Amino acid sequence: MIDTHTHLYSEQFDEDRDEAIKRAKEAGVEKFYLPAVDSETHEKMLELEAQYPNEIFAMMGLHPCSVQPETWEKELALVKKYLDKRPFCAIGEIGIDLYWDKSTLDIQVKAFEQQIDWAIEMDLPIVIHTRESFNETFEVLERKKHPKLRGIFHCFSGNLDQAQHAIDLGFVLGIGGVVTFKNGKIDQFLNEIPLDKIVLETDSPYLAPVPHRGKRNESAYTALVLGKLVDLYKKDYKEIETITNQNALNIFGMK
Repeated sequence: MIDTHTHLYSEQFDEDRDEAIKRAKEAGVEKFYLPAVDSETHEKMLELEAQYPNEIFAMMGLHPCSVQPETWEKELALVKKYLDKRPFCAIGEIGIDLYWDKSTLDIQVKAFEQQIDWAIEMDLPIVIHTRESFNETFEVLERKKHPKLRGIFHCFSGNLDQAQHAIDLGFVLGIGGVVTFKNGKIDQFLNEIPLDKIVLETDSPYLAPVPHRGKRNESAYTALVLGKLVDLYKKDYKEIETITNQNALNIFGMK
C-alpha cells in the first residue's frame, strides 16, 4: 500500500516515530508521502525524508491555514526557494480552508493561485486541501485550467457531484478515515467512482478510521481504509491495492 498523505514528522509522533513507521511497514505500507505545512515544520519533514530516502517522499507548499496576513508572502517566498533548490514529488498541501478563518479568503486564493502557477511551470502535481470551500476551490481550478494541472483532492469529503467535478478537472480523490465514519457520507456513493480515480491516505495523525476514531491516526491504518474499499467495491483486496498504488505512482511520477 501507499499512504499518499501522512504528517509523520508532526510532534504527535515525536515519542515513537520510527516505531510508527515500522508498524506501517508491517501492515503492508511501502511508501509514504509527506505534505508540507509551513516553515515551522519544513526542516523536520526533510530530515525524516533523508532518514528514509527509499520510502518517504516530501512535498513542498504552504497550507491554507498557515496563510496569515503578516507572514504569507515570506512563507511563499520560502516555498519557492525550496522548489528551486531540489526536486519534490508535488506541491502541497495547498488550497482553501474556510472552516477556521473566512477572513483570509482573499490571500488564501492568492497563495493557492501562485502555487498552482509554480506547479504548472514545474510540471508537478498539486495536493489540495479543501475544507468548507469546494465552490471557491473549483472557481480557482476553473480559472487555472491547464493540461499540466493535476493531482489529488486530499481527504475528499464532498458529495458525488463534487467528486465528479474534481475528476473532470483532472484530479483523483484521496480517501482516508472519513470513509469509515457513520456520518462521513462518502461511503454512500464512493463505489460509483472508478477505482482508477482513487488513492489511499491517512492524513495521520488526524482523522483515524474506525475503530480508532478520536485517537491518533497512523500510517498502519491505511489497511483499514483499504478494507473499507473492499466492502464498498466488492473487489479483491489485492486488486484494489494494485490499482490505488498505480494511481499514486502515476500522480507522483514514479515507476
